[in-house]
Amino acid sequence: MMDEKDKKTYSNFEYDSALSVQEGVKQPEQINNFYLEKMRQNKRNEVPVETLVDGILHGDRVMLSRAITLVESSRFDHRRKAQQVIEQCLPFSGKSVRVGITGVPGAGKSTTIEALGKMLTALNHKLAVLAIDPSSERSKGSILGDKTRMEELSTDPNAFIRPSPSAGSLGGVARKTREIIILCEAAGFDTVIVETVGVGQSEVAAHSMVDFFLLLQLANTGDELQGIKRGIMEMADMIAINKCDIDPEKSRLAAQQFRNALHLFPMPESGWTVPVTTCSAYSKEGLQEIWNKILEYVAFTKKNGYFYQKRQQQNLRILDETIENTLKERFYNAPGMEEKIEKARQEILDNKVSAYTAAERLVDTSSV
Repeated sequence: MMDEKDKKTYSNFEYDSALSVQEGVKQPEQINNFYLEKMRQNKRNEVPVETLVDGILHGDRVMLSRAITLVESSRFDHRRKAQQVIEQCLPFSGKSVRVGITGVPGAGKSTTIEALGKMLTALNHKLAVLAIDPSSERSKGSILGDKTRMEELSTDPNAFIRPSPSAGSLGGVARKTREIIILCEAAGFDTVIVETVGVGQSEVAAHSMVDFFLLLQLANTGDELQGIKRGIMEMADMIAINKCDIDPEKSRLAAQQFRNALHLFPMPESGWTVPVTTCSAYSKEGLQEIWNKILEYVAFTKKNGYFYQKRQQQNLRILDETIENTLKERFYNAPGMEEKIEKARQEILDNKVSAYTAAERLVDTSSV
């Protein structure tokens, strides 16, 4: 046994020695208190629906932007709140001219929108530009750089530019663009321009939410008719050959080729004869003609009733799409569905069942 002297010596050794057990570093909390407090603060700072609606109706850009952020959010509570805002803004919407602009990559869509927009704001129009930015399939991110490409228009007090990620939506058109149009119209914007990502059969999504569909095309691309698909040409209410200042003669030749091609298509339901023109966003040539044709189209289709008929069809399309999206969302969020899908995938990989049969079983077992 150790005597008192040995115990004291051992105790001192244990205290002074590097071999003794030292007190460890305190482990951090599982939840970052800084961000937790920030979330609580954001919740306290949430704007009531009535305040958002009142701000939108009085043209408050901050309230409009916050409402659009709610619309674009994937959070359930945000979506419910956004729907309440939209419902209250709906009676004050529908009074604008909705213009969709599409074209091949490099056709100058953003440059044309800025030049056309500056012309419209100079005429005291209030313009909202919904620029749809393509989302990456890999990272799901978007650059959202349209404001940098429309530098002058973005500082115009009569213009409002809102870049939005396409988020994998059909045709590169943001899933909530229709709701954002309603909010912009309620805020007093009399002209709404929707810029789409590019050209393809899926651009029907953009066509289904605007009154007038402008197709921008380029000359100097070889066979001009190969640069565009027939489906897009049939949807276009006007075709403009952009950058005509580079080579006026080739631009006029390209315009004539498109006019000849349009003669082979059936007459549009609207009864409107699709014009083909040349323009230049750089030299501002042809922009006034484009706007005049838009106004002429609106007056023409309102007179024969097609304008209102088309908007009604668009609303019915929204109903069908919302039903499909809601059913899809409920299916994937059903209790235990994630595990069932993972099991079905493994069975498919093991060649135990076909993909078609597995899909039918999953749907049958869901509560949708």
